[in-house]
Amino acid sequence: MNKFFKFLLAVLVSAVAASASVQGQTTSGLAIADSQNLSTRGPVSIVVPASANQGVVSSLSSLPDADTIIYINPQRILNEVIPKIMPAKDVEGMKQGFEMVKNNVGVDPTKVEYIVMAVRFRKPTGDLHFQPPEVIAVAGGDFSADSLMVLARMASQGKLRDEKYGSKTLGLMTIDPIVKEAEKNPLLKGFTEVGMVTLNANTVAVGTPAYLRSAVDAVDGKERISVEILNSLVRDPSALISVAGRPWHSFAKSFGMLGTETNSRAARCDMKIGDFYAALTMDATNFMLRGAVNEDNPDTAKIVSNLLSGLLGYASSSAKEPAAQAVLENFAIAADGDEVILLADFPQQMVIKFVQEQMKPKKVDAVEAKTPAKPTPTRRRRPRRRS
Repeated sequence: MNKFFKFLLAVLVSAVAASASVQGQTTSGLAIADSQNLSTRGPVSIVVPASANQGVVSSLSSLPDADTIIYINPQRILNEVIPKIMPAKDVEGMKQGFEMVKNNVGVDPTKVEYIVMAVRFRKPTGDLHFQPPEVIAVAGGDFSADSLMVLARMASQGKLRDEKYGSKTLGLMTIDPIVKEAEKNPLLKGFTEVGMVTLNANTVAVGTPAYLRSAVDAVDGKERISVEILNSLVRDPSALISVAGRPWHSFAKSFGMLGTETNSRAARCDMKIGDFYAALTMDATNFMLRGAVNEDNPDTAKIVSNLLSGLLGYASSSAKEPAAQAVLENFAIAADGDEVILLADFPQQMVIKFVQEQMKPKKVDAVEAKTPAKPTPTRRRRPRRRS
């Protein structure tokens, strides 16, 4: 992995756990009753908030179209999750590290307000070859996107080349190891290049070149992300992490049901079955998992709900480990209209204890006993006979 890719990866990963200013939090849009016992709860619903976080929605609405999209809230992760999971000295060390980056590089990684990762599937080529999906990661916040672009050019050591597209300049770089692998595996050809572009003064995007060009077009108002998938993604804009996708549409696009790149075809079946949403959020005492899957109609939703509830009950009763059984008993599945709803609440102390146990260095249980060396046999000397 080259230094440029390492740098970009570090920027995005650090942003997940880095932001010091907390944006105004909205009340959770989850209508939940009887939170003390999820396993006995009746039908529940996940309600879209009447007034979502308009700042985030406005920022995401200028993204290009996507089939699956993940939203990460660095603000809540840093301020509410990290201090509870990491030891205080590690949190302080992390803050000092961010301060060093700010002083030495001129970019404050703690000012990232959101990170979005998106996947877009592609139609087959004109000669009917499957094409791998395109990926993009977008970060926005109170930082200079141009400064990040300058740093990327320095880190690439001259390997970053410019490509003018519309009003923007893309920085592209070929990844040589993947180029060699693509000679054996044609599916890797779409990942032989990675690029970076500043979408505005405080938003930067990293991803495959074609998707970056679409991001530039979206800023200009062309082929933006659909309102439906965006509304699904921000059902609870205060979530730590949320994801939304449309797998049936992705399948139909990838395998020619909507035509090819050179010959479009009208959809014969425009169902939204399988469209999903999931989010991880938290309150004062619990981490909460919320999910919903569209089943097209209430009857199908009820059938699927009953089936999954039965399988969940069987898995819970069959679990041999008490810890696994306790986790499974925290899940609840119910039908609500056209959707199947998944809910689970986990006490923060349970999650924190588990994470801290995983972060502890492993101890060596036993030291192998040294095998004593075998004594060297002494050779007996035979006395000589005198003649």
